Amino acid sequence: MVAKVVELRTPQGRENLDELLEAVTIRCPEDIHDAAVALARLGQERGMQIALCDDISSKEPMVDAEGTILNADLFRWLDDGARWWEDHRLALHSPLPRACRYESEPFWVNEQGFNTRWPNSYLDEIDLTDFEKRSLCKAAIVIPVHLPFGQISANSFISMDRSKEDLSEEFAEYGSLFAQVTRRFVAGYVQAIRTKRRIPSDCVLSKREVECLRWAAIGKTDREISMILERSHATIRYHVHRAGEKLDSVNRAQTIFKAGQLGYLGASS
Repeated sequence: MVAKVVELRTPQGRENLDELLEAVTIRCPEDIHDAAVALARLGQERGMQIALCDDISSKEPMVDAEGTILNADLFRWLDDGARWWEDHRLALHSPLPRACRYESEPFWVNEQGFNTRWPNSYLDEIDLTDFEKRSLCKAAIVIPVHLPFGQISANSFISMDRSKEDLSEEFAEYGSLFAQVTRRFVAGYVQAIRTKRRIPSDCVLSKREVECLRWAAIGKTDREISMILERSHATIRYHVHRAGEKLDSVNRAQTIFKAGQLGYLGASS
């Protein structure tokens, strides 16, 4: 199954777009409720219902400053069989959030396949068997949002006409708009809701520390790295240890993980 490449139209009206973006902008927890209402209205006016997930690895629902669950009370996923936000297994068995691990640009999908801005061989390998049962819809416009520290947000726009299987026109017309407002909302939400820093700020690793960690990330021992880089075993241990101190890590594995979150280790094929 090969993903189809599609074109997106540019949203019309710069002034109107600026107003829409401002309406969904979150600067503090108290902004969340009104921004969510504005986002829900934007979708409804275009015949779409919105489903948001700020972190596919988390079981915590998205809430406003008062604890109101956004997907339930504001985006109105309340009917029996529609309360997808209560299913903590969704990130593992639904093809929608899974695809967001491998694609950062908006796409639309149904049981026939993925429709993307450019070819993506990873999406070609995703099983779409029993698509409707696993995705809880016949088709969806999906907006991935890749955030700092490796956090992935998966967001869907579902037609209010639940029988609709072809969203090509809606995607061409609104895909770019949906992407911009969703990313603005999610980025603001995550910043406002985050209560602690998982990684020290202003952390800069040296070129040698990064080099050692890149080799460590693919399974090389300190002794093997010392032979590869032609440095002493003690020197390699020092660089890895020093990187761990900078990243406030408790062990080697966490040092590698945090360095990866900050983008020091690059992507592997």
